Amino acid sequence: MDNERFNMSLRKFLKHVGLTSQQELERVVREQKLEGKGFLKVKMVLTANGTDLKHEVDDEIDLG
Repeated sequence: MDNERFNMSLRKFLKHVGLTSQQELERVVREQKLEGKGFLKVKMVLTANGTDLKHEVDDEIDLG
């Protein structure tokens, strides 16, 4: 395995996930007028086809 190539591809994927996830969360907060209404419970699930990977992250976002 070419570690440098893998790392670059992984970082590109994670950047894409981070940016698009932030945009979607901002959209939902804006459209549903959630700003200032406590906390938003969120969950991110990561899977990879052909593997047993199932990584879940649960958290809350402070809506201010």
